[in-house]
Amino acid sequence: MNISPNLYLSKVEEISIDILQNNNIKAIILDVDNTLIDYYKNLSSEKIKWVQNLLSKGIKIYILSNTNKKEKVKKVANTLNLPYEYFARKPSKKGFLKIEKILQMQPKEIAVVGDQIFTDVVGGNRCNMFTILVDPVTSKDYWYTAVKRPLENIFKKKLKKGEINVL
Repeated sequence: MNISPNLYLSKVEEISIDILQNNNIKAIILDVDNTLIDYYKNLSSEKIKWVQNLLSKGIKIYILSNTNKKEKVKKVANTLNLPYEYFARKPSKKGFLKIEKILQMQPKEIAVVGDQIFTDVVGGNRCNMFTILVDPVTSKDYWYTAVKRPLENIFKKKLKKGEINVL
């Protein structure tokens, strides 16, 4: 199981068009919980502007969320005018491959962006996509995510120190 992302950034807004073009990325599969919205379902104006900017530059963006709460994902997707899939069961390949087929792109042209190593990064890596790990929007997590965070945080500290290389 490959748990190293191709890139590690503090927040999604750091993902620039230059970064995407330099890595031949034409589409993004984007997580929702603690990547775009916080625990209280707040979506910042900075994230909205970031999405709008990338869309205006021709980058395709598709939401893929593990939550089974369709209305929550739908609300975010509608606000951003993006297509979405929910209850994805990441790191299962199924949702990633479904979006790859819809986009009609090669895996290496698609970036997977999320705040969790064991769902977003592992799932994207399993599908040979370009993975970008970002820090969570907030430290408050749902219980099922909170149990994994201590292990992820150890790994992230090693990434930041350069003790573990990104792919």
